[in-house]
Amino acid sequence: MTPESSHPTARTPGRVRVRAVYPGSFDPFTLGHVNVVNRARALFDEVVVLVAVNSIKHPGSDEEERAAAVRAVLPVAWTSVTVAAWSGLTATFCRLREVGVIVRGVRNTTDLRAEYQLASMNQSLGVPTVFLPAQPDLAAVSSTAVRALGARRAE
Repeated sequence: MTPESSHPTARTPGRVRVRAVYPGSFDPFTLGHVNVVNRARALFDEVVVLVAVNSIKHPGSDEEERAAAVRAVLPVAWTSVTVAAWSGLTATFCRLREVGVIVRGVRNTTDLRAEYQLASMNQSLGVPTVFLPAQPDLAAVSSTAVRALGARRAE
């Protein structure tokens, strides 16, 4: 059996291919993010990791540098996964690139509340959202915590 034929969404006659986007600031891209991408690629034919600009957050590097860092972390064998940098609305990216669904990882109820508001907005713009709960052993991992740990080690 080839890796393609063992993929749950491998080509099936008459089935529509579904592209998904996994947006985030990814500053940095954590093991939790890798886990969400891995699970999303089992659900969808293609997954685009969308390194986005978020005006509320102030990342340590620009979106192109973060996109390159994400590419460096993802396994080369994950051929159904691509990485793109984007500074507009996720729903606009989806319309322009024929992406059918947004994937979001949620670690806890606080994340879910915030993500639900974004999902409602994106749904009103014609793009549904699928939530993937964090694996229990990764639920405490956040980019903020990873950055803080990195800053302490640098001191």
